[in-house]
Amino acid sequence: MQEKVRLKPILDVHEKPNMLLWVTLSLQHLFAMFGATVLVPILTGLSASVALATSGIGTLTYLLITRGKIPAYLGSSFAFITPIIVLSTTHNVQTAMLGAFLASLVYGVVALLITKFGVNWLLKLLPPVVVGPIIVVIGLGLAPTAVDMAMNKTIDGVKQYDLKYFLVAMATLAITILCSVAFKGFAKQIPVLLGIVGGYIVSCLAGLVNFQAVIDAPWFQVPSFTVPFVTYTPEWNIAALAMVPIAIVTINEHIGHQMVLSEVVGKNFIKDPGLNRSVLADGVAMMFASLLGGPPSTTYGENIGVLAITRIFSVFVLGGAAVFALILSFIGKFSALISTIPTPVMGGVSILLFGIIASSGLRMLVDEKVDLSINRNLVISSVIIVLGVGGAMLKFESINFELPAMALAAISGVLLNAFLPKDNK
Repeated sequence: MQEKVRLKPILDVHEKPNMLLWVTLSLQHLFAMFGATVLVPILTGLSASVALATSGIGTLTYLLITRGKIPAYLGSSFAFITPIIVLSTTHNVQTAMLGAFLASLVYGVVALLITKFGVNWLLKLLPPVVVGPIIVVIGLGLAPTAVDMAMNKTIDGVKQYDLKYFLVAMATLAITILCSVAFKGFAKQIPVLLGIVGGYIVSCLAGLVNFQAVIDAPWFQVPSFTVPFVTYTPEWNIAALAMVPIAIVTINEHIGHQMVLSEVVGKNFIKDPGLNRSVLADGVAMMFASLLGGPPSTTYGENIGVLAITRIFSVFVLGGAAVFALILSFIGKFSALISTIPTPVMGGVSILLFGIIASSGLRMLVDEKVDLSINRNLVISSVIIVLGVGGAMLKFESINFELPAMALAAISGVLLNAFLPKDNK
């Protein structure tokens, strides 16, 4: 068998670029993650400046815990969007942040178990037949949010169809699609950012943008950090049930990213510094985000794409992107500019992004050759999808117990996989 020829990296993991190159390459990674990282807080009602700050803090923490051996960037996770919206609406933002904190503890437990028993037990607990449909649920569950943002305008608390909104959303969607399929090189890795910029320009021409907030904002402004354990009595059971089951998806996503990253860089990060260390680092980053009021974090495929294209694997470049994200989070006018992005622009981008999430779940089923002609696989995937997309929930009002749809779907999938006979056809 012919050995695979690897291209030599331009900058390896521990190599330092000169100052000018460091700034340029770091900003490139910042742009790659920016669109998606900012979109999550906008959708969930969290602060975009806090999301940027916790993204930077989380990445620096990750690099520290992994001993500077894994060139990865951490941004806002899409998997937690629905439970954050649900908890923020039915309870408060602090409850959502508490749930994210509890989900981060799962990472610590899993890291300890991997250290003790290896990783095979985790892969058996979360096979593609479970994780794939859950990812489909995450994408399809967010679809109504994207369409609502794309076409409805809220007037006096009432949502009304707005043709101008919808046309702006479609223009944004068209620009994003064009960038993702027609462009090459680095531009192909940032279609979300280019779509937002293009949609923003269209919105300005359509008269949907008011710059007064940017004019009034100070240049320096501390992000509005939110500490979940100070301002209210914790509702531990509700927060845990809504958020903790989602960790089974994001941990699986983390493992996938480590495998891809190992392939791109040509180093086995699963062994050195070890999956246990990288999972722990991801969990600690998520913990910091939850304690400061930012969306839960995850390693970003967008930035892995940049690594693959540029062949520049330096952790100093990834750390530089994190530093620049931190700096931007304290620039008041920049945060105000983000807040002026019209709703239909984010709706147009979200139509594609959420569809891609759902499609990636289907892709996992195909890539892993999950045979849906086998009754067992068909049952597991069907139950997960219908429970999740249908909005089923387990609720006992007398004891204030509530298990929302996505969590119920995830737990049901894990249990069905554990107890259904393997030879059931």
